[in-house]
Amino acid sequence: MRTLFHLWLHPFSRKVRIVLAEKNLDFELQVEKIWERRMEFLALNPAGDVPVLIEEDGTTLANSQVICEYLEEVYPQINLLGEDPVQRSETRRLVSWFDVKFNREVTDNIVGEKLMKSFLKMGEPHGPSVRAGHANIHYHLDYIGFLTEKRTWLAGNAFSLADITAAAHLSAVDYTGDVPWEEHKSALEWYNKVKNRQSFKPLLEERIPGFSPAGQLEDVGT
Repeated sequence: MRTLFHLWLHPFSRKVRIVLAEKNLDFELQVEKIWERRMEFLALNPAGDVPVLIEEDGTTLANSQVICEYLEEVYPQINLLGEDPVQRSETRRLVSWFDVKFNREVTDNIVGEKLMKSFLKMGEPHGPSVRAGHANIHYHLDYIGFLTEKRTWLAGNAFSLADITAAAHLSAVDYTGDVPWEEHKSALEWYNKVKNRQSFKPLLEERIPGFSPAGQLEDVGT
């Protein structure tokens, strides 16, 4: 069986999980507590981080974008990048936007500080970082609203890896109750479309041991 090593609420792992589900590929999940630095896991990925995907033939892949590009090439029946070079370029641009910019400005500042730091017993959240995350998220939600004013989905008229990546990050932040949906209706409408896809539902049901979600994620905006 194909195996994905992941960590709770990890947006990069969530991105790969959605892609696998969208492509109708069977897989099993294995939680990897990366702070334990298991030698067996380090042998799979010397970088020591998740996600890591092991294919049924033993092929081992690390890094979410590497995995997603591999899945696009090997299982092309369901296209998540785009039909032409221009469309694929736009999808990749937005994937980078959320994996790099949003992650640095929002995910790390909110999820990293409020949840993961507590989970790892690394002390109290850093107040200025959390406040920065709260301020920065408005800009990104406005951008989602701007994109969806003229497009059906973020990168164009088709659901793509751009939507998957953005929703993976937002779902992690939403777990802590820190997404101001009420102020960004266009972004909420887009997110509701994503979360209603069958591939997304297992993520909404996920719980971190000892940390309940701040709200009913299944009912967000309803």
